[in-house]
Amino acid sequence: MTGPHDHETSVLVVGGGITGLSAAFFLARQGVGVTLVERHPSTAIMPQARAFNARSLEIFRTFGLEEEIREHQSILADMPEMIGADTLAGDERFRIDMLAQVRPGGISPVDWAMIDQDELERVVRAHAEEAGADVRFATELVSFDNAAEGVTATVRDLGTGTESRIRADYLIAADGNRAGIRHQLGVEADGPGVLGHAAHFLFDADLGDVLRDRRFLLAYFDQPKTGTVLVPLGRLGRWMLGVPFQADQGESLDDFTEQRCAELARTAVGIPDLDLTLVPPVPGWSRMLMDVRIGAMVAQHYRVGRVFFAGDCAHVVPPTGSFGANTGIADAHNLAWKLAAVLHGQAGPDLLDTYEAERHPVARTTMDTALQILDARHYAEGDEATRIDEVTMAHGYRYRSAAVRTEPGTPDTPVEDPRTPSGRPGLRAPHVWLERGGARVSTVDLCGGTFTLLAGPEGAPWTAAAEAVAEELGIELDVHRVEDDVQDPDKRFPEAYGIGPSGASLVRPDGFVAWRADEVPARPEQDLRQVLREILALA
Repeated sequence: MTGPHDHETSVLVVGGGITGLSAAFFLARQGVGVTLVERHPSTAIMPQARAFNARSLEIFRTFGLEEEIREHQSILADMPEMIGADTLAGDERFRIDMLAQVRPGGISPVDWAMIDQDELERVVRAHAEEAGADVRFATELVSFDNAAEGVTATVRDLGTGTESRIRADYLIAADGNRAGIRHQLGVEADGPGVLGHAAHFLFDADLGDVLRDRRFLLAYFDQPKTGTVLVPLGRLGRWMLGVPFQADQGESLDDFTEQRCAELARTAVGIPDLDLTLVPPVPGWSRMLMDVRIGAMVAQHYRVGRVFFAGDCAHVVPPTGSFGANTGIADAHNLAWKLAAVLHGQAGPDLLDTYEAERHPVARTTMDTALQILDARHYAEGDEATRIDEVTMAHGYRYRSAAVRTEPGTPDTPVEDPRTPSGRPGLRAPHVWLERGGARVSTVDLCGGTFTLLAGPEGAPWTAAAEAVAEELGIELDVHRVEDDVQDPDKRFPEAYGIGPSGASLVRPDGFVAWRADEVPARPEQDLRQVLREILALA
């Protein structure tokens, strides 16, 4: 049956995982009308990710969510370790701190957050709805028309069966690695493809006798199959087990009956008569299993007309490096400010072309990096020195697009080491501790959600220029000058941003440097106006 009323929104998001929810949240906080539909009845209770990197936390910090996210961290946050053994009851072969090699150190004001993805999704969903997003779970996309003037979608309420139409200016496809919308639009993906399958299921059991007071975030076992993984969940006594299977040899989820799943869990734990109860991965589901595919692929394009691809719909990477969900959040962050600028009439529609120009190369580099981490034999062949480390991949990737004034002489590399920041346009604005009103503040905190001009101590003329240009273009442009409203006690700012005492750095709403000037030019207002018009596709 069809409902009597259509619904209009600026952006329709399809998919209620962390990428879709982040997009809805970022858009709503920037005053954009957004509707999200997700066919599942709620956010999942099976966490696909167990931790989120410092770059994702920087993004959420600019929207005021960091403190709440840390309040919802895992009960195992103080022990981010991975163990390996034959079974849980057996002796440990290794125990590794999962974050030892990936912590950002002094390049960020924040650290990783040990929060399960399902818990983060609940936090982000609540704030998206609070900001005005219309979030509809148990609602599936039936069809859509991607026309030149907008997108018209038919959706179905799975509780009532009622169908209705949603008219949107743009659609963000965040519908996961099955990428139904992308395939409907005829966009294929490049890369190795599916590398393996695993049957994942949840169970409740008291494992106290074999835990022996040990704690861990992730365990790898050789039984019942090499590569079996056991994950403790937030609820005491609840576990997730993942068992690999060979789809290319005829195995499938149909082979995993509930009885067999129970036997597999007992084998992995090492207790033949373990008392356990299987739990559905999504509330309301009748089936107990999920087919988790490990793969590596990147969509050939990130946009078709008014439809954009984000998250696993656009790229799938192996779990090594914990890049997957974090890359989806960065997709949403990059796209949201551009959509907001266009929809608010502050930018030309060509700005949206820079989403693919910027995010597609990042996904390719991320996939290659994750594959190299996954392939231990690669390092044995002596190529480890060429691998991009996890900290650089998360904080040092480079954008090249019309939304960046790339400087002559910029290295032709996809990343730069953020530990030795250059401040070049196209890179994330470096973190430098400053002081404001006697309190410590990061440059990351100064560049949150709007265009920001950071000027040196002799850059007073930039303030008047920025005010005039912001009023003329109808945009929000914050200005901070060192030794004026903020102080630089360690004298690190000029070197980190690569500018002189009277220079300035223009930072985009997503925290990336768009342009910089080493010193105040003869006509700063004219230069700033021209740069912003180029970046916003108004030229």
